Amino acid sequence: MAGTITSFTITPLTVLRRTTLNPTFRFPYCLSNNHFSQRKVKFLCNPANFPSVAGLCHLVHASKGDSSEVLIKGVVDKNVLEDVRRVLEMAKRASSRREIVHTDFLTPPVLKESMHALEKLADVKAVAQGGYPQAERCRLSVGHSEAMTTTPDIVDALSVTGNFGLQPCSHSHFLGAILGTGIAREKLGDILLQGEKGAQILIIPELVDFLVTAMDKVGNVPVTCTRIPLLALEYAPPRTKTFKTIEASLRLDAVASAGYKISRSKLVDLISKGDVRVNWSPVTKNGTTLKTGDMVSVSGHGRLKIGEINTTRKGKFAVEVIQFL
Repeated sequence: MAGTITSFTITPLTVLRRTTLNPTFRFPYCLSNNHFSQRKVKFLCNPANFPSVAGLCHLVHASKGDSSEVLIKGVVDKNVLEDVRRVLEMAKRASSRREIVHTDFLTPPVLKESMHALEKLADVKAVAQGGYPQAERCRLSVGHSEAMTTTPDIVDALSVTGNFGLQPCSHSHFLGAILGTGIAREKLGDILLQGEKGAQILIIPELVDFLVTAMDKVGNVPVTCTRIPLLALEYAPPRTKTFKTIEASLRLDAVASAGYKISRSKLVDLISKGDVRVNWSPVTKNGTTLKTGDMVSVSGHGRLKIGEINTTRKGKFAVEVIQFL
């Protein structure tokens, strides 16, 4: 295969859903025999992106070399093992060819484990970008440290407007409308709801024109899609509700059951099924100890963040729980 990426033309079919690929991970788009793209640099995501995984969305300069199989042994979340292996192989090829290549949008668990693994690869730099500081879904740009001298511009934004005053639409409505055009989920970043105005969508640049023409309705509401600069994104800190709970220990099953207001036995059952994550990684032990700053997520129940923890006069723990609404 050639060591450089040639010019190309992308058609909608190139970047739409491919049923033969692993549904949990797709590389961006096909360029001859190479499955990556090369673009210029513009926007770098803020590390505040991941409050419980500080420093993920930033530049990583790897210091050591190793084989992919050895590197993935350190992956905590075994559910993302294959995804991380592919990112590592992509990074190694890009480094050897002095190229810069890009992934699709990655979920926080995949991004977290990939960034940790990439730190061990020699002569590799990686940049994670989601389009705005608090973005959860980010794309990774990786390449040889000498090739990555600027930050790749690999995220674009769309504004979707319509008369949502009488027919409010949820996140799932917007996501369903986009996927209904044939675009794979991995091509989309976060969706920022704007109430009656509609929503703003983060997407790979190559699909902007296609979505502008392909999506004309969300739910039953006719819509107009317009490309907007990233600086025009309107985002705000997520809505939260804070309360305190007094617990005899800082065990996950104790604190989280109180935080989600579900029985301890039910939470234990959810843990055993792999439906509970701490800092984006699944946990299987009820007795996992929580600390300030930890993010807890339970499938179907949302997310919690552990705030300040104080010890009471009776030796118990007063835990501040921040619930994301």
